[in-house]
Amino acid sequence: MYLNLSAIQADLKQSKISCEVLVNDYLAKISANKHLNVYLEIFAEEAIAQAKLVDEKIKNNTAGKLAGAVIAIKDVLCLKGHKVSASSKILEGFESLYTATAVQRLIDEDAIIIGRTNCDEFAMGSSNENSAFGKVLNAADNNYVPGGSSGGSAVAVQADLCWASLGTDTGGSIRQPASFCGIVGVKPTYGRISRYGLLAYASSFDQIGVFTKSVEDAALLLEIMSGKDEHDSTCSQKPVGSYVSGFDNFDIKETKIAFLPSTIETNGLDVEVKNRTNEILSQLQQHGATISAAAFDKLDYLIPTYYVLTTAEASSNLSRYDGVRYGYRSPNATDLESVYKKSRSEGFGKEVKRRIMLGTFVLSEGFYDAYYSKAQKVRRMVCNEMNELFENYDFIVCPTTPTTAFKFGDKKDPIAMYLNDIYTVLANITGTPGISLPLGKHSNGMPFGFQIMSKKFSEEKLLSFSNWCMKNISTNFNN
Repeated sequence: MYLNLSAIQADLKQSKISCEVLVNDYLAKISANKHLNVYLEIFAEEAIAQAKLVDEKIKNNTAGKLAGAVIAIKDVLCLKGHKVSASSKILEGFESLYTATAVQRLIDEDAIIIGRTNCDEFAMGSSNENSAFGKVLNAADNNYVPGGSSGGSAVAVQADLCWASLGTDTGGSIRQPASFCGIVGVKPTYGRISRYGLLAYASSFDQIGVFTKSVEDAALLLEIMSGKDEHDSTCSQKPVGSYVSGFDNFDIKETKIAFLPSTIETNGLDVEVKNRTNEILSQLQQHGATISAAAFDKLDYLIPTYYVLTTAEASSNLSRYDGVRYGYRSPNATDLESVYKKSRSEGFGKEVKRRIMLGTFVLSEGFYDAYYSKAQKVRRMVCNEMNELFENYDFIVCPTTPTTAFKFGDKKDPIAMYLNDIYTVLANITGTPGISLPLGKHSNGMPFGFQIMSKKFSEEKLLSFSNWCMKNISTNFNN
């Protein structure tokens, strides 16, 4: 198992391995681990053909930065000539006519796309139990959820079924499964990576990010995918720095870190997760970092605000799936009205329908001001408070998730499931970048993450600090 791309490329350069051999090895592992239900489609022939081309480029010294990188993409990202379904029946048979900007930028650097991964339907879920194609299993223990919504992408990296993978993060859908699967998961600043070619859930929250085994690899992928895109008006025009170049110059003794007591002193936080978080804070302080408690009294407002706003946006975004233009059309329809009603009722899953109805309700006349308008005001207050914190601190840290992965079927109440995102939605509400680092392991044998957030468009600093943490914070993996 290769832990980073540098090791792969070193062996490629010395002809100890070829891209073709590497792809075939991943394909064999995918076949041996079909029970995990990670992939919805495997691009075997295409990946092998691309591997041969990259091998030729390596021989001719013309290969791109990602030569040897075998990558999986979440089933909400478009790849021309391939199906994309958001793990939903509603997009049955639909094939993409173009490739997402983020994916194309990886291909342009000679990345090999090996397949599309299972996820919660339309990225709505925290456990990957909502897919129309069945649940994804956590490779650490098949009785536990992998997290969601990007569960398939997370397990693909966890089980070494690819080198890295792309996911999307609307309220923690990269960082939460990264925590549950014991890998690195990064959500960049909102607008840092183009959303062109991404099937939208909540347009002002969605952001493409990555799963890797190392921070260095995550930095490389983010650097390549980031930057302005004429196809996405919400994509930032800010220049992209060299994310890896600052790693060696990072000085922990000049770092100011804030932790939020409200995220640690709460009854919902697992005792071992709490203790491990405090251990990490103590180690950071011992290494010379300035650690301070920062007041944040809006933790209880985050989940309600997030779900009011995201469901409202989902209600609007998902109205385009109507059974008329593409995707699933009910065979039971008899007229135009029944085409709409039956196709949507039969095509969408339970959780998606729940969120569409909730979003339609909060946008409806008589309730708009009471819910949607008020949630927007709270979002602005939270953003202002976070901006003030980042005037005084370089980073804000907290657990990624309140617990480790839970067993399938343990959270039958939707509210209990939603509360699992309590620590991750903050970065999405404010648009700040966040990362989950695999720095904890529970006595139950399951991993859990440590989350770091930083000021908008400060990915270079965030990744440098994260890389330092991975190399200098002692683990508790002997549990």
